[in-house]
Amino acid sequence: MRMLAANADRERAADVLRAAYAEGRLTKEEYDYRVGKAMSARTVEELQQLTGDVPHGPMPGPPLPPSYPGRPVPYQGNAVVPYSAPPPPARPYNSASVASLVLAIGSPFTCGVTSLPAVILGHKARGDIRRSGDQGDGLAIAGLALGYSAIGVVLLFFLLAVV
Repeated sequence: MRMLAANADRERAADVLRAAYAEGRLTKEEYDYRVGKAMSARTVEELQQLTGDVPHGPMPGPPLPPSYPGRPVPYQGNAVVPYSAPPPPARPYNSASVASLVLAIGSPFTCGVTSLPAVILGHKARGDIRRSGDQGDGLAIAGLALGYSAIGVVLLFFLLAVV
């Protein structure tokens, strides 16, 4: 079954051809011929034949919902940007920074035993994050702050116990 072309389909094909002409992929004569054929095309298949050998031709199928990340965008100047790029994947959190924060939070429950490992892991995590670009620098800083605080409280407690 052939799908009839709408005016929007014809305009989209003309935009694709205009971009191909602007990029130097079509000569003036070929551009004029194809645009004329596109404006008189009856079916989507005819439009696909006219734009199939140039980049960013119209895609067959039903229209995409507005929230779809690969939704075509309209013609922009001399270039057609057919799809928005997907967002880059999120960087993972550094596991040492997470462990540093967990150990630092647990130090009051362990009477300060886990505060020194929290500080060590916090410094290790900050170095790893600088090299790898992972996320978690704030977690490492929080682990360091809480770890050093717990060490200070434990030392103060022992100092008061000795005196």
